[in-house]
Amino acid sequence: MKKKGLWLSLALTFSLALAGCNSDSNSASNNNNKEDQGGSKGHEKLEIFSWWTGAGEEDGLKALIKLFQEKYPDIPVENAAVAGGAGTNAKAVLASRMQGNDPPATFQVHGGAELNEGWVAAGKMEPLNDLYEKEGWMDKFPKSLIDMVSKDGKIYSVPVNIHRGNVLWYNKKIFAENGLQPPKTFDEFFQVAEKLKAKGITPLALGDKEPWTATHIFETVLLGTLGTEDYKKLWTGELSFDDPKVKEAVNTFKKMLNYVNEDHSSRNWQDAAQLVGKGEAAMNIMGDWVKGYFVNDLKLKVNEDFGYVPTPNTEGKFMVITDTFGLPKGVKNPEDVKKFLSVLGSVEGQDAFNPLKGSIPARIDADLSKYDEYGKQTIQDFKTAELAPSLAHGSAAPEGFVTKVNQAVNIFVTQKDAKTFIDTLVSASSELKK
Repeated sequence: MKKKGLWLSLALTFSLALAGCNSDSNSASNNNNKEDQGGSKGHEKLEIFSWWTGAGEEDGLKALIKLFQEKYPDIPVENAAVAGGAGTNAKAVLASRMQGNDPPATFQVHGGAELNEGWVAAGKMEPLNDLYEKEGWMDKFPKSLIDMVSKDGKIYSVPVNIHRGNVLWYNKKIFAENGLQPPKTFDEFFQVAEKLKAKGITPLALGDKEPWTATHIFETVLLGTLGTEDYKKLWTGELSFDDPKVKEAVNTFKKMLNYVNEDHSSRNWQDAAQLVGKGEAAMNIMGDWVKGYFVNDLKLKVNEDFGYVPTPNTEGKFMVITDTFGLPKGVKNPEDVKKFLSVLGSVEGQDAFNPLKGSIPARIDADLSKYDEYGKQTIQDFKTAELAPSLAHGSAAPEGFVTKVNQAVNIFVTQKDAKTFIDTLVSASSELKK
């Protein structure tokens, strides 16, 4: 692909793509939020670009920046977070800046296709193998995670966390009062949902004001229906989207949509989670940034106010989402960027960030005492589960495909036309590697 065409594709797809790990879409942009400008001593401002402006995630980012400033007080930092769920707005701003050769010092990007088929393929990232060797990281991050941030033998970013996408969160009080157990299978889900609906309780909270949230549910249904290996084959072109199992997953997803709140299209992911937290809905399917929101913003307690189980039929499976930061080509302060990345990739940095964010550390040698019951369990699950890349959050497939899926899901949620939805998926999959 010629560079001009590639940049046009990037600008368009990144502006529309909704893959990612969240942020409060109602928050104001923090572009001018300068954490500390004191004593620069000739250092360029270190602009840290992300979409972390919501509860939990913003707390984690600020803790990470505070730690960096304690270690490097002479380097001025700007927290250049741009509000918008799942990076909705941030990715459009980033695409424009990268195309104009005005990169931030470092930026948030999901490991997998979003990084490798996007910015690395466009020739916009510097390799970091030297940093990994200097810091002794090659055996401190799981090989599967290093592979997600590598292309052609070169490593291009540093993972700060691991999120699990396939989590069903539920209100403990509602389930206890109605004598219900959290569902482990699709059949159990529909039995529970029907009982709740009959009592006038919203079974499943959805906030798809930004359509990635509905895609997030759909990908967990795909994983639960196809299993890990066939799910992965969708992204390599080895399994077609008109496969009978995919059709089964689409029909299951369609049936689940019968149990969501009527105002789903006017809510974002936090609004949907809040319905469960406040007892106005029973369940929510979302990544574990929800735990950070429940604990930090709503002041709820793990396994007292809310519970969690893997989404239906995904016991022993782990939908991986990893937030990473790299070194863009052309920045004026590459050595300062590497200093930030070294803090971000350290045990101390990851343990400052992740307990607040709701995620688990990317490193295998973190201090478990800093994590709550959910965190400890998820760290153990990650070591033994079958790992699957997230579609909705940019790890499984290129941004152009993710954008088309989000658009198709958005239409499907409203029209519930399974044939048209599958036809659109088949057509869009031509962008995937064969």
